[in-house]
Amino acid sequence: MVQLQTHLIVADNTGARELICIRVLGSYSAYIRDTIIAVVKESLPNMSVIRSEIVRAVVIRMNQILYRSRGNLISFDQNACVLINKEGNPRGSRVFGPVSREVRYKNFIKIISLAPEVI
Repeated sequence: MVQLQTHLIVADNTGARELICIRVLGSYSAYIRDTIIAVVKESLPNMSVIRSEIVRAVVIRMNQILYRSRGNLISFDQNACVLINKEGNPRGSRVFGPVSREVRYKNFIKIISLAPEVI
């Protein structure tokens, strides 16, 4: 579960490395496939995203156990997200690491197509 003040790793090549969640759109806590608003806390120099910039992101991995309808349990080692623009398209051209299948259900098909592995 991602809530206010949660640190997230950025899993794309926009230049941001770490985010802190400042708002969850639609509820108080975000799960996989939910959209959040966050602040960039750490970034690479000379990239498109700079430190202290406010961005939108989609949660693609979460530490908490996720229960699927067929009885499967899945969890990841870290909380990770992908930066998106207002239309819902990813800002980067690559996605690193696995992406949960639940991201597809919110019509983030572009993120799924960029991912190296869908779990």
